[in-house]
Amino acid sequence: MTNKIQWIVVNTCRLLVSATFIFSGIVKLIDPIGFSYKIQDYCIALGLESLNAQPLPLIASVAMSVFEFILGIYLLFGIRRRFTTTAILCFMLVYTPLTLWLALTDAVADCGCFGDAVKLSNWQTFGKNAALLVGAIVVFWRGNLLTRAISESTQWIISLYSLGYALFLALLCIVAEPVIDFRPFHVGQDIPKAMQWPDNPEELPEILDFDVDPSLIEDTSYVFLLISPYLETADDSNFDKINDIFDYAQAHGYRFAALTASADSVINRWQDLTGAQYSFDFADELTLKTMARSNPALVLLHNGKIVGKWGHRQLPQATELTAPLDELPIGHPHFATYKQKILSLLLWYLIPLISITFLDRAYASFKWFRRKKNDAKKGIANK
Repeated sequence: MTNKIQWIVVNTCRLLVSATFIFSGIVKLIDPIGFSYKIQDYCIALGLESLNAQPLPLIASVAMSVFEFILGIYLLFGIRRRFTTTAILCFMLVYTPLTLWLALTDAVADCGCFGDAVKLSNWQTFGKNAALLVGAIVVFWRGNLLTRAISESTQWIISLYSLGYALFLALLCIVAEPVIDFRPFHVGQDIPKAMQWPDNPEELPEILDFDVDPSLIEDTSYVFLLISPYLETADDSNFDKINDIFDYAQAHGYRFAALTASADSVINRWQDLTGAQYSFDFADELTLKTMARSNPALVLLHNGKIVGKWGHRQLPQATELTAPLDELPIGHPHFATYKQKILSLLLWYLIPLISITFLDRAYASFKWFRRKKNDAKKGIANK
């Protein structure tokens, strides 16, 4: 009975820890640029500003997110059990004291453990990590009781497939905007409504400090917003497309404005470099980084609602802008719900994963039955 209780405790801890690592890793992989901003905050709080030179924070963001996701998958499937349980224990031995320090000092307001998907206070984060540390100690202590979900001979397939999926997802969300947007400026968001104060005085509006020209979000027509926190670091390789979209907006009577936190001298340099004729408005750097991860990015509003968002590599083509926006698909997007997007993202990973696992278990069962059958024949022959 004692062994059975130990098995239940160890594998329960295994499921809880692996689920947390997988979820934490996947939400960071969906928004690696956002997590790189959080790493920069940590470096500043720790006095390590020299490590914030690009692209180091982004490389660290992808590496940590992939590592966390892979460790969760390894623990779930019982892959490389000694390495996995040791790595997870070391991971928690580093992060638990770190989050205690954050809880005591508030040096960083939000740990970023679950990206923008789930917000936790620093004390809640420490409590979560303390519980995970206990689970990590348990699975490390009795790692031999972890039930394998895949054969040793097949585990390399799960490892390679999971690594490839994680890297592809991170790259996709760097090149474009995050495939699932947990931020307050997601497509479908009604900005004026999200800025209203709730009836409950203890709650805050979903969008705070969006201090821009009110006419931009009160306009009942379409409005193009070019988002660039800092023009000095903005990618200028697609400024011809941006200028084409500005010309299209002018031709159809739509407003087009750029929002930036850069100084006037930088704006003048951008105008000289790109020939930009659109107006520039100042906005808070953090707000602009929250609105879009690409620099620059394009946001399309209609009656104050976000109906489109594109990174500078995915800007609408001139061939798409052949009529007024109310006659074009991009002016009437189909808003996919979070559940639909999450389900689609999961299925792309889970269907091959389940198929591999099923084939592995079927082959293992076949070998077991064949061995039993051969043993039975040998037993009969010996009689």
